[in-house]
Amino acid sequence: MSEQPQFTVKIDQNKFLPEGGREVHAIVSVEAGAEGGAMPAPASTKASEVIIIDTSGSMSYPDTKLRAAVAAAQVAVDTLRDGVEFAVISGSNTASMVYPRQGGLVTASPQTKDKAKRALSGLRASGGTAIGSWLRLADELFDDVQGGIRHAILLTDGKNQHETPEELDAVLFRCGGRFVCDCRGVGTDWEVAELRKIASALLGSVDIVADPAGLVADFQAMTEAAMGKSVADVALRVWTPQTARLRFVKQVMPSVEDLTGKRVESAPQAGDYPLGAWGAESRDYHICVEVPPGEIGKELRAAWVKLVVPGAPGEEAQVLATGNVLAQWTDDEAQSTRINPRVAHYTGQAELAVAIQEGLQARKDGDFDTATARLGRAVVLADEAGNEAITAMLRKVVDVVDPATGTVRLKRHVEKADEMALDTRSSKTVRTRKDETLTTPRPGER
Repeated sequence: MSEQPQFTVKIDQNKFLPEGGREVHAIVSVEAGAEGGAMPAPASTKASEVIIIDTSGSMSYPDTKLRAAVAAAQVAVDTLRDGVEFAVISGSNTASMVYPRQGGLVTASPQTKDKAKRALSGLRASGGTAIGSWLRLADELFDDVQGGIRHAILLTDGKNQHETPEELDAVLFRCGGRFVCDCRGVGTDWEVAELRKIASALLGSVDIVADPAGLVADFQAMTEAAMGKSVADVALRVWTPQTARLRFVKQVMPSVEDLTGKRVESAPQAGDYPLGAWGAESRDYHICVEVPPGEIGKELRAAWVKLVVPGAPGEEAQVLATGNVLAQWTDDEAQSTRINPRVAHYTGQAELAVAIQEGLQARKDGDFDTATARLGRAVVLADEAGNEAITAMLRKVVDVVDPATGTVRLKRHVEKADEMALDTRSSKTVRTRKDETLTTPRPGER
C-alpha cells in the first residue's frame, strides 16, 4: 500500500531497578511519516465522514450560533475529498437526516457537496438534546461501509437532557471502536465532563468554541485532519511475561487519555489498546509494568510492544513497528535512582490534568481551600513542564503570587468561558523542550 506511512517505535526508559524493585516505566513514542520525505496525500484511502449538528431550540439563542454552525458544516463538506462517503445529521430530541434525506451515505462530488450545503442552509432550531440518538444514527450510517477511516464531528451547545446517562452510556459502548468522533461545545451551556466522556469513548478530541465565530476554522481543521489519515484502526499490542502485570497504558501526547480499560485480549499474555486512525503524526504513550524482583545483574523483557493493524477474525495482524521495554536489577544506586526525564515530564503532565479538573470541581462545590491547593499545584506543574498555554489559562482563574511554590489566590470573578476552556484543555500536553523538533500534531488530532 503506497499510501501507508512508515511507522517507528522508540522506547524511552531507565531499565535499571534497585534490589527488590518491581515497577518499570517507559514512554513509547510512535511516529508515522513518509519514507524519505513528505507524506503523499492519502487520496486513495477509503474514508467516510458524518457531520452531526445540534439543532435543539437553544441553538437559536442567539441565532448567530445556528448560523455559524451551518457555515462551519458547509466548510467541512467543502473540505471533504471527492470520493469520500458522507452524510449530515441534525440532532435534537431525535436524530434526523439533513443530507441525504433518504438516509445512507453518499459519495462526495461537486454535485453532492452542493446539495448538502443547500440542505444545511434550511436548518431550523427546535426541540431538546438527546446526543445518544444522534450517535446511534451515525453508527447505523457507518454500518454501510466496510473498513477504511470512519470519522464523525459532533457539535452541541447544551447538556444531554432528553435521555438518561445510562442510555448515552449504552450507545457509547455500542459505538466504541466503530468510529472516531471529535466533539465540540459551542458557547458555555454544555457540560465539559459529558462531552469529554463521549470523546474519550470514541477516541476523539474535545474542545470549546466559546465564540460561534470560531466554528468555521475549527471545523475546517478537524476535517482536514480526518482527510489526512491513511491507516484506520491501529492498535498498541503489549505482551508481558506470565509473572508480570501491566498496570496501565496511557496516551500522554498530544493529550492525556487512559487506555487501560480499553484492552482487548489478542493472544496469550498480550492485549490490544485501540489508537484510532493515523496520518503523518506522532504520539507518545506511557506504560507501567510490575515485574517480580530479579537477581542483581539479571535482565528481562518486561514488555514487548507492537504497533499493529488487527486482522479480521482468523487473520494475522499486520505488524507496523516493535520495541522492547527492559528491566535489569543493579546494586548501583546512581543507576537505579536515575529517573528518565521523559517519564518524569509526562507523569507531571498527567498529574497536571487531574489537579486542574479536581481544583475546578472543588471551586464549583464551594470548597475554596481544596480549589486553591489543587490549582496552586497545577501552576507549579504547568511551569515545570513548560506548558505555556495551560499556564496562561490558569492565570485567568487564579492570581499567581509565587509560581515556584504554587501560592495562588482564586479570582473572585471568572468568565465561564475561561473556566471551561481550562477544564476542556487540561489534558492537552506539550513535549519536553528537547523534543520540540519532533512532529507536532495537527489541529483536531488527539
